[in-house]
Amino acid sequence: MTVTTASATSIVDLVVSVYQDALGVSGLDQDSDFFENGGDSLTAFQITSRLQEALGAEIPVALVFAYPCPGELAEVVEADLVQA
Repeated sequence: MTVTTASATSIVDLVVSVYQDALGVSGLDQDSDFFENGGDSLTAFQITSRLQEALGAEIPVALVFAYPCPGELAEVVEADLVQA
């Protein structure tokens, strides 16, 4: 499976949108930090659950803690989707 630039951009947009919804903070961007915006373990599970539903791929909750910015998480998720 090949992820094009357009779909990679949409993955970043998706992750940013999910962060905004789960954290209840509008105006987040790809460089916004999960922890600085009130993220906790429950919110991390909400984020991964929503991403799994949207992308149809398993997203371990540990990735949110390891890659707390939406842009970083999107890169890892995209790389996993390309390998799948």
